[in-house]
Amino acid sequence: MKLTTTTFVSVDGVMQGVGAPDEDLRGGFERGGWITPLFDKEAATYLNQVYQRADAFLLGRKTYEIFAGSWGAMADPGINPIAEALNTRPKYVPSTTLTNPRWANTTVLSSEVGAAVGELKARLGRELQVHGSGVLIRWLLDNDLVDEINLLTFPVVVGQGTRLFPDTGPDKALELVESRATPKGVIIQVYRPAGRPQYRTATADMKHVTLDTHRGARTQPARDRGQRGMTMPELIVDFITSLDVRGGFGGSFPSGRVPP
Repeated sequence: MKLTTTTFVSVDGVMQGVGAPDEDLRGGFERGGWITPLFDKEAATYLNQVYQRADAFLLGRKTYEIFAGSWGAMADPGINPIAEALNTRPKYVPSTTLTNPRWANTTVLSSEVGAAVGELKARLGRELQVHGSGVLIRWLLDNDLVDEINLLTFPVVVGQGTRLFPDTGPDKALELVESRATPKGVIIQVYRPAGRPQYRTATADMKHVTLDTHRGARTQPARDRGQRGMTMPELIVDFITSLDVRGGFGGSFPSGRVPP
């Protein structure tokens, strides 16, 4: 099975308390339920399709408890595709504190989580899905166990709460597979992990850059322009205003003038 993660985040990366005011009050969080006004029909259709692809679920303990108290408590799960999937398919919870799960088809993974997840992925099937579960997602990414990331970004700045990724942590390159927006501005993106990011290893020293203009004139290095060097904007303006725009710059604005 392919291991996929599905996460709702705000523009500032918050993933806490997405569905209801009292869903997750940890850390004094007071702004729960922030996706509700923005969750339009297209976002709902997409999410239903995601859940219908699941053959099993891998959930962090907190997300499991939230889901068990909502989706698991529905009198007739068959009327909702998400509830039906969650109530009829196996659920696995990596936890050392959950000892007596009451939701049917739940298995607690209390040790050797990496090996257990590897065994689940090796089984035939479509998707082993992770929903919410920020701590678990970060651990799975760190251990190269994630195959695909579904990220739904809602057009709101929540301003407080737990974020999907902390200020510091391991880096990860991502390959964009799909991207689209719903009518209410929810950005749906699908990524695949792609190893480590590449970083630029050298930066040009602009204090010693010389620029040849069309007429052969040369700007002076910044170290020769008085006691202070030129800033990057000053260097760009100096270069543009010294060009003969009838040449290679295209003549898009009069010589000696910088476009507003």
